[in-house]
Amino acid sequence: MVVEVITLVQSESVRLDPDRLGGLYRQLGDAGAEDVVCRAIEELAVRLTNCERLWRARDWTALRKCARSLIAISEQIGMVALARVARQVTDAIDNGDYVATSAVLYRLIRVGEKSLTEVWDQQDLSI
Repeated sequence: MVVEVITLVQSESVRLDPDRLGGLYRQLGDAGAEDVVCRAIEELAVRLTNCERLWRARDWTALRKCARSLIAISEQIGMVALARVARQVTDAIDNGDYVATSAVLYRLIRVGEKSLTEVWDQQDLSI
């Protein structure tokens, strides 16, 4: 008997709005924009971790609030995909669909990690 094991590789594409990021640099200058982007990246990383912790605790109200905060922060620096998936988490919670919440939350974490890397890499390119 031959057993075949298939591994699913989850890959998420991210979308960044370069105009939003470029606008920050034009509006705030290099130093100011870099400060905003660095703080946003740090805050997003913390909140993504908090979202997972709140999900494990089944604290749906706090998880919804945390996901909503991700929307505002990610939109500020042009993380379009991250904002969209965070919105889907809040929608799943609002619908009382906790199975969907679990699935979308883990998608949020994957998109979040990839988005943070993408913005960090773009920032290094001196927009």
